[in-house]
Amino acid sequence: MNPLVAFRVSYRALKRNKIRSILTTLGIIIGVAAVITMVALTQGAKRLIEEQLTSLGGNSLIINPGSRTRSGVGTVSGKINRLPSEDAEAIRKLSTVTHVSPILDTTEQVVWGNRNWFTGIVGASPDFIFINGWFPERGGFFHNEDVKNAELVCVLGKTVASKLFGYQNPVGKTVRIGKNSFKVIGVMGSIGQTPSGKDQDDVVLIPYTTLQKRILGVNYVDNISVSVRTSNDIPFAEAQITELLRERHHIRPNMEDDFYVKTQLNIIERIFSISKIMTILLGSIASISLIVGGIGIMNIMLVSVTERTREIGVRMAVGAKERDILIQFLIEALALSLLGGLIGIILGIAGSKISSLFTHWPTLVSFGSVVLAFSFSAIIGIFFGLYPASKASKLDPIEALRYE
Repeated sequence: MNPLVAFRVSYRALKRNKIRSILTTLGIIIGVAAVITMVALTQGAKRLIEEQLTSLGGNSLIINPGSRTRSGVGTVSGKINRLPSEDAEAIRKLSTVTHVSPILDTTEQVVWGNRNWFTGIVGASPDFIFINGWFPERGGFFHNEDVKNAELVCVLGKTVASKLFGYQNPVGKTVRIGKNSFKVIGVMGSIGQTPSGKDQDDVVLIPYTTLQKRILGVNYVDNISVSVRTSNDIPFAEAQITELLRERHHIRPNMEDDFYVKTQLNIIERIFSISKIMTILLGSIASISLIVGGIGIMNIMLVSVTERTREIGVRMAVGAKERDILIQFLIEALALSLLGGLIGIILGIAGSKISSLFTHWPTLVSFGSVVLAFSFSAIIGIFFGLYPASKASKLDPIEALRYE
């Protein structure tokens, strides 16, 4: 049979039962739409997480004192249990490193007038804001000269500024931290809470040398924060830092490191791995609708074979071959599944946009997910249409002509 004729005959057969044909495609429509929407949501969430991690130091490393246990927990041990400030200056000279900031923190009472607030005091260098992508909203940040001279200047987190000054501008005012008076030179922009619920804006930033010499009386830092150009440079930077610090700390080849390097890379990879699992899981659940739709196509095609038994007998009697009957019914099954697939793609894209409005995160409809869902709907049509088509093609022409 001419393929064009086969398509025309199949079209007429489906057109005779419009309502039944539309209802048959519902399973495919729902399945394809669900797959595209679910994948778009998970991919959009993945993109959002990636952007947030990058803005919060996705290309950064943190060097901590102590050694890492097998469980990944750092423990203070070895000859050096604190990091000397000089380590930061040595790390700054490495080729892969763009910014370095020693970090030292404590807690103190911050007082202005008759108001006081107990908060975290973080000592850092000017590179801190570039490493963390966190910049002052008002005023400015301290400079290298402030660090060199251990100046009594500070930058307030948004929460501290609000608690002490309310709606007043704190820049230029003087606050007392411990026994020292600090000039407020800036207020940081708000970055909100951590996933664990800690308020990151409840902090005061000062030069780390000021915290060392004027408040704590120490010459070490708690950790060193480092940034590189891109996340792809992290493994090489980690190797360079490890080699440098082993040499500076005089660690022999058979000795364990007295420091460990923590990166965001493992966290990012773990989140992406979870995202991938969720995409597969949600896609698989949504695909069940496609299977159900395929069973519906098989059921309707079997009914169609029974209803058209006499018609099949007539076709065979006038010269139609088994292959012609097989192709005709396969085309009908494939047409139903592809129609459902096309409608499902449109609804899936629309559904992902609507979901984005409710979830308030971006959705990402990838070309791959559309092609996959459409291809799967075509495979479903062929797979579940094959048995009814085969059954129709194997009917005995004489028995089919006798069928009432």
